[in-house]
Amino acid sequence: MFLSLPTYVWILVALAVTPLHTALMRRSMPTPKGKRSVSFIPLVLGPVLLLSALGERWSLPEALYFYSASLLMLLVMVVPVSKRVAADILRQEQHPEVQVKLHTPSAVWIFCSMIVSLAVVVGVWAANT
Repeated sequence: MFLSLPTYVWILVALAVTPLHTALMRRSMPTPKGKRSVSFIPLVLGPVLLLSALGERWSLPEALYFYSASLLMLLVMVVPVSKRVAADILRQEQHPEVQVKLHTPSAVWIFCSMIVSLAVVVGVWAANT
């Protein structure tokens, strides 16, 4: 079994990660539009990965692992730089005619943390399949 955990444990992990992700990502967004958009991430990602498990692409524990890891990965990418990202999003929504320049340290953090997180998630999956 994937990572030696029973399926019900992966279900509990996913059930714990979902509200954590939603709360922290909504807190990171400065506008109602941003809050709504991040609220849909688990609603879209969950069914997609569960359908992959039903299609026998992955086992259910693997799909739940990818679901939980993806939500946590987004938190690692956004929460540490959330104040700056929120300020940029707010500025862009208030002035859509002006292109807001990316804050370089935030962009570097998001990109590097994404690469490292993806490597860890795929590495753990590959080592356990």
